[in-house]
Amino acid sequence: MRVNNVVTKMNAGEMAYGANLSFPSTTMIELSGRVGFDFVTFDSEHGPFTVDILDDLCRVADMAGLTPMARVPDIEHPTILRFLDRGIMGVTGPHITDGERAQKLADACRYTPRGKRSFGSGRGAYFGDFESGPDYMSHTNDNILVIAQLEDIQVLDNLDNILSVEGIDLFTSGAQDIAQSMGLPGQPNHQRVKEFEAKVRDAVHAAGRKMAEDVMASARAANLFLDGARAFLNSR
Repeated sequence: MRVNNVVTKMNAGEMAYGANLSFPSTTMIELSGRVGFDFVTFDSEHGPFTVDILDDLCRVADMAGLTPMARVPDIEHPTILRFLDRGIMGVTGPHITDGERAQKLADACRYTPRGKRSFGSGRGAYFGDFESGPDYMSHTNDNILVIAQLEDIQVLDNLDNILSVEGIDLFTSGAQDIAQSMGLPGQPNHQRVKEFEAKVRDAVHAAGRKMAEDVMASARAANLFLDGARAFLNSR
């Protein structure tokens, strides 16, 4: 059964590296595997990723030795289930503002007794082709990575409740939406935004939890091309 590269490296105290795609591209996924990345993330909150496309993207990621992950458009259980059933092994839930939403995200991502994920037989579950259902469910639970995105000013009022949810593995930020929630649209580098992020990061660490940036780093696939192309043009 598939193993989550990020979880494996995290447990070994190592950093994992990957590419973040805001557009579907099987070629970019294949290239990411060739250069030695550990994972690829699909920004399905903002990108055009349909369920049928995700099936093929996850299939190529598996063949390239990459762990497929996604930021989902919402944290409703049916939405997340469709991603997991395609083969997604890491889920980032946007706009986690309180403990209730954090628990909802966690419950959607894992099977009982650690969550409330529905059991299906899509490609993410090997089309039902496994010897032991309990072994499959336990292994899958151990290899799903759940990330809560804290990107709203309300988070500061609910940090303790959010951090008390055991089913969340990592936490991440979102400077653009933090800025908007503070009445600072288009100013992700504003000092107030940076102070918010620092306060959240310190609270996460004080609780013995980890930020995503502590264990994984990703480059935007679009920027890998844009920055490389500009460097090439500037060298002429």
